[in-house]
Amino acid sequence: MDSALDFHALRALLQWQVELGVDEAIGDVPVDRYDVPAAPEAAAPSPASVSAAPVPGAAPARAVDQGADAVDAARRVAGAAQDLDALRAALAAYEHCDLKRGARNLVFADGVAGARVMIIGEAPGRDEDREGRPFVGRAGQMLDRMLGAIGLSRAESVYITNVLPWRPPQNADPKPDEIDMMRPFVQRHVELAGPEIVIVMGNISCQAVLGARGITKLRGAWHEAWGKPVLPMFHPAYLLRTSAAKRAAWADLLMVQARLRDGAE
Repeated sequence: MDSALDFHALRALLQWQVELGVDEAIGDVPVDRYDVPAAPEAAAPSPASVSAAPVPGAAPARAVDQGADAVDAARRVAGAAQDLDALRAALAAYEHCDLKRGARNLVFADGVAGARVMIIGEAPGRDEDREGRPFVGRAGQMLDRMLGAIGLSRAESVYITNVLPWRPPQNADPKPDEIDMMRPFVQRHVELAGPEIVIVMGNISCQAVLGARGITKLRGAWHEAWGKPVLPMFHPAYLLRTSAAKRAAWADLLMVQARLRDGAE
């Protein structure tokens, strides 16, 4: 094989893995996954182990309650947080979400706490995971332009967070159980930040805050959650892929501007 071709092929494979989120090697030597060692001879089961064996087809008792326990724990620790710093610490200490183990950073919030407008996105991407702040990649740049068009900015007048504070592998959509366990944190985040209005961007945010999906039908009208007016909008990442949706996004931004203007009068 040509050495130059071999080098470029290997480099392309490595770049592909990096794009998928691989950022470190787990072992010093390769592992042959097809080399299955012979199973040792099974010892005769003791009477005690036979009596303790689970009934075929029955789920372990702990597995049934695991999801509910995670949500209950989230409600307990989120509700106990008395300020945003305490909420951030509670999220950092929360051990029930497996996404935490594969993420580089906790992505908590950006912007001005106490701002009139709070934006809730879906989940961090690669850039957000690296920097520890929401909406810092291309979608974040699009969001900044959208806010600037109606005289808002994250530096002065907007507070931004996500439903999930940890990046899902390969930017996959969060699972329903992950959304359920993060919902108490999102609710407490809104309560502590105290915005006048909440903007939810994308289907995942709508599901977490409004309990519904279908952003195309939900957008364009005000809803309510946790005592706050909520406006669903297309996610900036979707707008980057779908230029035709920008007209609707502009109409939604004008609704935000009008709501803020009416509230100030």
